[in-house]
Amino acid sequence: MSNVNPLADLTSSNVVIVAGKGGVGKTTVTAVLARAAADAGQRVLVIELDGKRALAELLPDLDVRSISAADSLEEYLIEHGFKRTAKRLVSTGVIDVIGTAAPGIDDLVVLGNIKKLERSGEWDLIVVDGPAAGHAITFLTSASGLLDAVRGGPVRDQAQDVLEMLRDPERCRVLLVTLPETTPVNELIETSAALEVRVGVQLASLVVNQVDVADPLPEPGDVDFGRARAQVADALAAATFRRTRLAVQVAELDRLNSEVARPQIHLSARPVAGLSPDDIAALAEELTR
Repeated sequence: MSNVNPLADLTSSNVVIVAGKGGVGKTTVTAVLARAAADAGQRVLVIELDGKRALAELLPDLDVRSISAADSLEEYLIEHGFKRTAKRLVSTGVIDVIGTAAPGIDDLVVLGNIKKLERSGEWDLIVVDGPAAGHAITFLTSASGLLDAVRGGPVRDQAQDVLEMLRDPERCRVLLVTLPETTPVNELIETSAALEVRVGVQLASLVVNQVDVADPLPEPGDVDFGRARAQVADALAAATFRRTRLAVQVAELDRLNSEVARPQIHLSARPVAGLSPDDIAALAEELTR
């Protein structure tokens, strides 16, 4: 971990969009950041985009909302004087396929909804459980793509407003999450470059989840097993496996440090299944140390 204050760094913008390769703990990190900020006295809003609705269980006392493209598009049409059209599109199911007919519009209206919430001033911090890293690029480049494609009208205005939010580090930054493993680190490196170049968004500190911080293992030859024979081979195999993983962890953290010029925040390894609000609170404390 760098010498920056982790929580202060991660909460220095109004909106934090959390993104990362599937399986790296993106939702967990969203919950941990929201919990730490709320415990520090900030007014926090948490937004889910993927429809899993898991965050409400991990953060039962916080304001957690789910935003969908269809609902955002309906709201957008109503706000721009097309209430009857919006209701008809919803009732016929057509609204669900508009994103396919107009690439990028579904992501734009979702970002526009987030922008509106950010501009309301009701919250000190809005934490967004964003899309997986691959979709994060298309999600965040939707505004610039539509700005180039549309010459005028409300869609262009919306795209311009969203881009202004994304490119202002006081208003919005992206928090990338990874594991200390080769494939997730590869994806984070690629995603960070694409976001900074194609979107112009600033990255927050990187969060490395599931870092092995346990005491180092002794050399196998220094361990006296006495007369024990049962499970000795299994214990040695487990020790070898952990030593190998630790070597990979050290190498990948070093590579990440050399490839992406952002501070790293490490969260300790915990069982993935069955995370509880108490687990989230314990991890949140790590952000305040």
